[in-house]
Amino acid sequence: MKLKPLDDRVVIESTELAEKNVGGIIIPDTAKEKPQIGKIIAVGTDEELQKLVKKGDKILFAKYGGTEVDIADKKLLIISRSDILAIIE
Repeated sequence: MKLKPLDDRVVIESTELAEKNVGGIIIPDTAKEKPQIGKIIAVGTDEELQKLVKKGDKILFAKYGGTEVDIADKKLLIISRSDILAIIE
């Protein structure tokens, strides 16, 4: 299945950072902080947005922004342009 965002939205795949587990303490998923770095999978139809970001860019996005979706056993996030904080180079 292919996912194509509309307007000023971007589909990203969150980059899970390596978890440091000191002393063997297991942290449940509900207590973990959400990652804020992701890789762009698809860019919406907004021409200005297409000039700013492209597929494959790594971005920093707002902590609680976007909508999570499960497609083809992947957890993806659809965020709007206003939730993109920076491009990581």
